[in-house]
Amino acid sequence: MDSEEKKQNVSDHLANERTLLAWIRTCIGIMAFGFVVVKFSLFIKQISLVLGKESTIHQYGFSAPIGIILVLVGAISLLLSVMRYSKTKKELNKGTYYHTSGLIYIIAGFILITSIVLVVYLIKTT
Repeated sequence: MDSEEKKQNVSDHLANERTLLAWIRTCIGIMAFGFVVVKFSLFIKQISLVLGKESTIHQYGFSAPIGIILVLVGAISLLLSVMRYSKTKKELNKGTYYHTSGLIYIIAGFILITSIVLVVYLIKTT
């Protein structure tokens, strides 16, 4: 392997690591958003008590299941991204790398569906 090939290989591995780190940040964001969704109804209830008003939002509506699902999706996404990183690393080492976008489409689709569910939920509860 000549010097130019080694540089390309190192560059590919560093790009693979940057991609993994981006996925990790995305997973943390999804899990944090899930946590916020779960705790949002509790926050509303506490604010209404501070203001001396009765809360019309139930503490255990759909926010808890939606938030828990988001946290689980973040954790599953993390697992899948580490698996993808490992597979890409092996393919780069063998020189047989083939790009796939399946994980990206799955996550984007899930976030779109979750957004629609949250919008419907917010419309029905206001």
